Amino acid sequence: MSDIGDWFRSIPAITRYWFAATVAVPLVGKLGLISPAYFFLWPEAFLYRFQVWRPITATFYFPVGPGTGFLYLVNLYFLYQYSTRLETGAFDGRPADYLFMLLFNWICIVITGLAMDMQLLMIPLIMSVLYVWAQLNRDMIVSFWFGTRFKACYLPWVILGFNYIIGGSVINELIGNLVGHLYFFLMFRYPMDLGGRNFLSTPQFLYRWLAGRGGRFSSLIKDRASPLSALAVPLHSPRKTTQNQRQDVR
Repeated sequence: MSDIGDWFRSIPAITRYWFAATVAVPLVGKLGLISPAYFFLWPEAFLYRFQVWRPITATFYFPVGPGTGFLYLVNLYFLYQYSTRLETGAFDGRPADYLFMLLFNWICIVITGLAMDMQLLMIPLIMSVLYVWAQLNRDMIVSFWFGTRFKACYLPWVILGFNYIIGGSVINELIGNLVGHLYFFLMFRYPMDLGGRNFLSTPQFLYRWLAGRGGRFSSLIKDRASPLSALAVPLHSPRKTTQNQRQDVR
């Protein structure tokens, strides 16, 4: 048990809380402690009955059963793997910026979910984060199951097809990819490659709130004046792939 505890504590803070909630909420529903009916995003209940918790619970809940357990575990792995890589990579030392990305993607997904009657939001949010990681590392060679290798920029679309094969819905993955692309375009591509203004900026209250936290939250943002896009590799000058760029996503 100590090994599990050490592993859990080694997960970066924001990913750790997200991962824990994505395990705890389905478990609560599975054990019947709270009826799963209260976890779904139902527009009528949210808009007219003022059940304001539903967008939050729908983000963490997934109905785990014999037909959905493998899909749940695969996406839980994607959450841990790619949220950790982003939080300790491009967003290292910038917890406020990473939390803002999650909040922006989540709000976009909630609005889309209400408009399209999407009752569960776990997979779209995970896919949006995976998409951002894939674009920031677009020239990295990744290996998928059965020894297939390709550039990271194609990974979200490969996983879309993979999740569909094992029982997912193309809509969930597609919405996640589109929301991730929206964030990536507004935060990175439009200001960097197209010379446009930066439409997204992290609110100062997030910097103040997270700067005083322990662990990764204890360090102040080093250069708040510079945009987060400075961390990204310029998209118009792809790098050559080297051996140490290879990653295994199995």
